[in-house]
Amino acid sequence: MTEKILILDFGSQYTQLIARSIRELNVYCEIKPCLQPIAWDETIKGVILSGSPFSVNDENAPIIDIAAIAAKVPVLGICYGAQMMAKVFGGEVAKSNLREYGRAFMEHNDKEEKLLYDISAKSQVWMSHADSIKRIPEAFEIIATTENIPVAAFKNTTLAANPMFGLQFHPEVTHSLEGKLILRNFLLHICNCSQDWTPAAFVHETVERIKAQVGDKRVVMALSGGVDSTVAAELIHKAIGKNLFCIFVDNGLLRKDEFETVLESYKHMGLNVKGINAKDLFYGKLAGVSDPEQKRKIIGGLFIDVFQQEATHLTDISFLGQGTIYPDVIESVSVNGPSVTIKSHHNVGGLPEKMNMQLVEPLRFLFKDEVRRVGREIGISEIFLGRHPFPGPGLAIRILGAITPEKVHMLQEADSVYVEGLKEAGLYDKVWQAGTILLPVQSVGVMGDERTYEFTVALRAVTSVDGMTADWAHLPYEFLAKMSNDIINKVKGINRVVYDISSKPPATIEWE
Repeated sequence: MTEKILILDFGSQYTQLIARSIRELNVYCEIKPCLQPIAWDETIKGVILSGSPFSVNDENAPIIDIAAIAAKVPVLGICYGAQMMAKVFGGEVAKSNLREYGRAFMEHNDKEEKLLYDISAKSQVWMSHADSIKRIPEAFEIIATTENIPVAAFKNTTLAANPMFGLQFHPEVTHSLEGKLILRNFLLHICNCSQDWTPAAFVHETVERIKAQVGDKRVVMALSGGVDSTVAAELIHKAIGKNLFCIFVDNGLLRKDEFETVLESYKHMGLNVKGINAKDLFYGKLAGVSDPEQKRKIIGGLFIDVFQQEATHLTDISFLGQGTIYPDVIESVSVNGPSVTIKSHHNVGGLPEKMNMQLVEPLRFLFKDEVRRVGREIGISEIFLGRHPFPGPGLAIRILGAITPEKVHMLQEADSVYVEGLKEAGLYDKVWQAGTILLPVQSVGVMGDERTYEFTVALRAVTSVDGMTADWAHLPYEFLAKMSNDIINKVKGINRVVYDISSKPPATIEWE
């Protein structure tokens, strides 16, 4: 079994960054809700306590038994985790006179300290806390300070079988310039992790696990043409071969020529896939529907109906394959319970209950960037791996207002001009996601000597690491001018192009 680090999540916005930083160091880790009892086994090598929006002095602040954890493995507390460690062992935590938020400089002078091995004597770190540790507990010692915070890092090596460390800064964020090295020191020099978490190791272990789970039974899976479902399908295919049956539904809301192109690519990969043309069904049910949530529900429900109908033609199917990835899993078990619904999720979560099948989810513990690395490991084309994220409901939520086949065609053409333009300009791989939105706005224009009254499209491009936050992409003006000119001249029905310069938050990446 793969050794791992457990990250106990107290609700920090940075918890996933901790996990990704650890994974990038080739050490496996899992995020668990802080109050969930730990299922101990010999694979757990250490525990990290995350930050939190709580103050340790809040009446309802989550507090856990750190001594019991340190009796088994080393512990590292980050921000709230460090303050909780100080408080439960008898130290003092109070509101800071100087709220430290942003860059600070950590200073230390102990070259023998394992946690700070190879760290500069003065190193930039990222602070984000209103509370501060005023007094550390007895038997603990300070190992680093900043100008404003006398306790930037501290440790204890005597109260439990394993050492405990606390950091009042966030080593997981890029602004902590040597933060990743501090995490590496904790993993390698304190927890003695062996760095065996690699794409190759994951592929081998996952294929063997699927073989053991499925045996000689059959799996059915819906494909979307996206990265997640494609990589998941290929992993299942490696394990069980032709016992995987894939269904690719054309709901009429895909990108231009996508259904035919992707279907051909899947067959070239050797996947056993059936393409279903359900355009007319989807267009019929969506006619006159403008509300975005209603669109999503109709599309999700129809997809389940079409998929279920096709699956009934297959015999002896026991398992359902899905491309669920780790952020989906984490969100459903967060410290505060499921997060508030901003938009309903477009995965096919209703299928297992309806179809009485067990789930096969090869990517359940991977982040998006890891999915791509695994895809490269198993030889999937960059045509799939380099694709931008695309919403499950497709172009339905990029057409504001009611959907018609004519609007879909117009948007497909405009989007194709934009995406191909990004590729030709060498910009496609520099942005996280790009797309075109058809607005329910018609405006006056002049083309030749004719007055026009036609539609407006908005171009959207964002930069991001994981899609949780995003900044609008600062594309060159010359490029945007060319795209506007090309779309207006090549796509009938559009006479105006605008560019969206909103970041997430407060806006979302998609408009609906």
